[in-house]
Formats: sequence, structure tokens, C-alpha cells
Amino acid sequence: MTRKSEDAGRSTIRDVAARAGVSASTVSRVLGGVYPVSASTRSRVLRAVRDLDYVADARAKAVAGVGTPTLAFVLEDITGPSFAHMAYGVEREARRLGHLCLVCTTEGDVQHEVEFVEMMRAQRAAAVILVGGSADTPEYRERTRRMADSLASAGSRLVLCGRPPLGPGAPVTVIEYDNEGGAYALVAHVLAQGHQRVLFLGGGADHTTAQGRERGYLAAHRARGLDPDPALVLHGDFTRDSGHRLMRGAMKQGLEFTAVVAATDMVAAGALTALHEAGLTVPGDISLAGYDDIPFARDLYPALTTVHVPYEELGRLAVRTALGRTPEHPDEHLLLGTHVVVRNSVAPKA
Repeated sequence: MTRKSEDAGRSTIRDVAARAGVSASTVSRVLGGVYPVSASTRSRVLRAVRDLDYVADARAKAVAGVGTPTLAFVLEDITGPSFAHMAYGVEREARRLGHLCLVCTTEGDVQHEVEFVEMMRAQRAAAVILVGGSADTPEYRERTRRMADSLASAGSRLVLCGRPPLGPGAPVTVIEYDNEGGAYALVAHVLAQGHQRVLFLGGGADHTTAQGRERGYLAAHRARGLDPDPALVLHGDFTRDSGHRLMRGAMKQGLEFTAVVAATDMVAAGALTALHEAGLTVPGDISLAGYDDIPFARDLYPALTTVHVPYEELGRLAVRTALGRTPEHPDEHLLLGTHVVVRNSVAPKA
């Protein structure tokens, strides 16, 4: 058996060079594939790599600018169906373009996010894609601008998907979907069925995605000359449990409503369970609509009327735009459309 380097406990590039009878720099050229070498030299190096079971240090390759190019996809929680579909789009498009996709979940830890972005900068990732809404505060803008500048200085790119933009001049790509417009169209559809008291189960009051959907809810009412009752706007988060809790609380308070619009399909699923537990039928007693059009929305009973968000295409576009940018367009802001999907959970007001 070949004796491996005692220092690292495994073969090094110098071991490979010695076995092949070449310099360490020649081994690097062969493995990097970016400099021409003779066929016989390449063959000797690759045979030595196999004999020694040599594995190149990914960090060293990144610093050298060789190896498989990478990009990173950073989000708070990958278990949510909508983000999972976006991750799928990112990975598929990255693979098509010859890039390795790394996924990081932060669980809302801002410092973890910053540290991961810096790690990707050190490894010369082609782009870092940050996903999901956030509180649009001066601290957020300052922190994100620092990350964008840091990545840009290393030849990388920060992409914001569904996050607040940073303003003109920032070296970022911003890709959004029409959050407010989708909510407006959905609520307009519900109001057109004769409902005037529509309960809104929203997300966090300071969350930009939740704010956009709430603005659409309010604007749709005002466009029809209606003044929405503030008591019918409830805040929670984007989970099934939040929808269940808010729905039960609304019924316990005795709030009067004939329809419910939930900020996400997951929230709507929780609300649907609470309504069933209370002996109410959908849409016979209460109409219900969601947002996102995640796959199980069509399998609920009744099938859920919702807003379709092109999450997979959003992920693909984030990759294509980040990797295909040109110096003539240092900052980009793209907006994707949404549309209402009418199913069976909304009916005319009795």
C-alpha cells in the first residue's frame, strides 16, 4: 500500500507530483484543466491521482479559481413548500449551467447569514441568492449593502429574491413577483362574489412579503368603495399552525365575516381545519382563499382558490440573471407576474 503524507493523513499534491515525476504546479494544471499539458503528462498525473486516491482541496481550488464553480442559495427555512420549489429551480438551472448549488438555512439568524455569505465570498462563489421577505429597516439595508459590496469586490454577485431592494447603485440583482397585485386580484375576486366582510389572516406586521399582500387586500376593498374593518386584519406568520390559531381566535371573538383570505396556502390549510372543527363548511358557510398555489392546494377539500406564484421559474431566473449579467447592467430589478387560480373554495355570498 502506498504510504500517505504523515502531515495530513492523506495524499497531497506533492505526493502526486512525485509519483508522476512532474512538478506540483503541473499537477495543478492538469487537475484545473485550464492550461494545456501534453497527453502523456496528463495520463501520468491522472494515474498517480488514482493510485494515491488523491482528493483535491476544494478551498484551495476555489482560491486558485479552478474546479466546479458554485453558487449559494440562502433562506430561512427550506421546509416550506414554496421555498422548496424555488430551491428546485435554482438547483436545476445551476446544474444546467455547470455550477454546483449549495443550500444554507439560517433559521432567521442574521449573523449566520452574514457568516455564510462571507464564506461564499472566500470560496469565490459565482453568486449568492438570498430568499424571502424581511423587515425593511436601516439595519437591513446597511447589512445587505455591505454583503453586496463584499461579494462584488470578489467578482461575485448578490441576488435578492423577494427581499426589499437596496436602492439605486447597489451591486445587486433584485427579482420579485407581483405580491401586492396578486393579493389585489384575489381579494377583488372574493368581493365580486358579494362578500363585504372578508377576514384577512396575514403574516408578521413588519415582514415585507406580508405587507405587500395586506396592501393588496386593502387596495381591493377601496377600489370597490369599501372601507375594510381593521378588526378583520389579523397578524401571525406563514405557517399552518398560525392559520389554525388565528381562525379559532377570530371565531372565539365573534368576528363577523363571510369569507377568509389567507396570506399563504399553508395558513389557509390551518384555517380550513379550524372551520371544519367548528362545524362550518367551505364554501357553503365560509369562502376561503390562499396564496402561493403550492401543489397540495388543489388536493384540499374543497380545492383551494389561490394566487399562483412562479417559484420554480423565480429560482431559475435568479441563476440565469446572476450568471449572465454584463458590466453595462450593474444593477437589475425584475418583476414576475402572478395570477389567480379559481377552484372550489370561494362561492357567492348566500
